[in-house]
Amino acid sequence: MRKLTVCGIVCEYNPFHNGHIHHIQQAKVISKCDVLVCIMSGNFVQRGEPAIIDKWERTKIALDYGVDIVVELPYIYATQSANHFAKASIDILKMMQVDCIVFGSESNDVSFLHSLVAKEKQLIKKPGQSSAKAYEEMFGDLSPNDILGYNYIKAIGDAPIAAYTIQRTNAYHGKQLTGSVSSATSIRNQIANQQVVSNTTPMTNLDDRFLMEHYFPFIKYQLQVLSKQELAAIFLMDEGMESHLYKQVELAVSYDDFIKRAITKRYTKASIQRSLIHLLTHTTKQVVNSLPALDYVRILGFNQTGQNYLANIKEDIHLASSFGQIPQVYRDMEYKAAQVYASVLPLDKQAAFIKKEIQQPIIKKDSVF
Repeated sequence: MRKLTVCGIVCEYNPFHNGHIHHIQQAKVISKCDVLVCIMSGNFVQRGEPAIIDKWERTKIALDYGVDIVVELPYIYATQSANHFAKASIDILKMMQVDCIVFGSESNDVSFLHSLVAKEKQLIKKPGQSSAKAYEEMFGDLSPNDILGYNYIKAIGDAPIAAYTIQRTNAYHGKQLTGSVSSATSIRNQIANQQVVSNTTPMTNLDDRFLMEHYFPFIKYQLQVLSKQELAAIFLMDEGMESHLYKQVELAVSYDDFIKRAITKRYTKASIQRSLIHLLTHTTKQVVNSLPALDYVRILGFNQTGQNYLANIKEDIHLASSFGQIPQVYRDMEYKAAQVYASVLPLDKQAAFIKKEIQQPIIKKDSVF
């Protein structure tokens, strides 16, 4: 029997848009895969924000547009910096036994990204050169997806996983729509301003419920009532950030004002927001430091092709096809993240939303194609 070719992609789909459709199509063309596996962030994403639409809706549309299996990048890894985000994603793809990964890239140059791995090793060997300084020297002018790409390749190491890129065609952080293929940032910005985005995304149920500004009252409350010691115990609250945020929140008149006041050379917007997400979920450094190694794969959804592939590999890995099969400490984190994510909904809708967290994977019977 011929071995199936399995391709992996890593995404957030925040929200799913026309550029993502292109990515899925090109990943299939480039890899000639039999099975396409998508690693997707859950209800909170790498920039330290709630996803603008929940993971179940994003799972459904990914399956609609050609993904065979959607698996979850656990909350604690989805809300960390690029190296931790990428390593956990690749660890999951290794467990899923993929043959390759296809990702968007500004440079569209895999050889260049491979060269950065070797360059970092040489920079760190320099006398007096710290890894932080080496990282700054390498990535000072590098674009976000190339930084992620470098980290994917570094995490792959000697594993038999080929890396391919596709050209990114829009500005990652651009706030203005650029036609039918626009960045997720620009689409979120338009949604926040209640503008029409139907020409950029096939998703029709987008609104502004899940924006950080709606969580700001909870953030402000916790920054004001928790002690400095309790704040310092929160994961990613480092280098005195807790004292800095406490001071700034006293002066702020809105979430945007708070973030503008809080950003410094030491504290970037993303690092602040990731810390605030962990504040909302009360994720402590102690809990994170005691986490067992990531050794499971949570399945969010699949089609018939995906189901057949999962049946072939289920004896080789820990597949969590139900919520109860997730290891306890990770399960507690996911449930708490769902509770926090739902906290901005009306009370009568919160319980129903949280119930979705423990549902079975979505099974796609057919495709839009």
